[in-house]
Amino acid sequence: MSIRAIIVDTAGTTTDLNFIQDVLFPYSRKAMADFLEQNQHNVVVDYCISDVKDIALEPDASLERVIEILQQWIDEDRKLTPLKTLQGLIWKQGYNRVEFTGHIYPDFIESIERIKEKGIRIYSFSSGSVEAQKLLFSHTEAGDLTGSFNGHFDTRTGNKLDKQAYCNICNTISLKPKQILFVSDVAEELVAAEAAGMTTCQMLRFADQRQAKCKKVTSFSELTFD
Repeated sequence: MSIRAIIVDTAGTTTDLNFIQDVLFPYSRKAMADFLEQNQHNVVVDYCISDVKDIALEPDASLERVIEILQQWIDEDRKLTPLKTLQGLIWKQGYNRVEFTGHIYPDFIESIERIKEKGIRIYSFSSGSVEAQKLLFSHTEAGDLTGSFNGHFDTRTGNKLDKQAYCNICNTISLKPKQILFVSDVAEELVAAEAAGMTTCQMLRFADQRQAKCKKVTSFSELTFD
């Protein structure tokens, strides 16, 4: 069965993990307090603040306490939707102020046209919010890449380590699992995608990665779809 769609992970696969950890995360941590104080009455931000209180089981938490919780979650790299939504909004501010540019591996950028020419759809799936993914791919050194994507998925689709998330993606894009190629650097994500029936491929950017039992490449240029 031929591949009709490719789903790419972001951190460690299409973008350098160091960009996420050394640029984006510290920026969101530093800007969190000012951002919440200035935008706490925005509907989306207010909803996220309520969500944080619910998840932390602290319904009466002050704004200062909510900020503390969010900063702790950033330090712990928690994959929680209110945190990811707020980080996306904060990063939008940073991109718009040109405080940083989104890092995308050149081999992915160079492979996009080749993939599209074969009639293969391109999606991204990240623990970062859809908004954050769009910001990353629209503010790259190669310009705006979002026009090449058919869609983006985040934690609202499901946990990246759960089979159900990948089943949900199959249903959303109306393809059989084997027609979808999922590319990630994380072995546990590949196991979950494979359990859902997807075709999988591990991206090995570094020598010390935990390896999955599936096809492996070190660059998107090595991917074949025949």
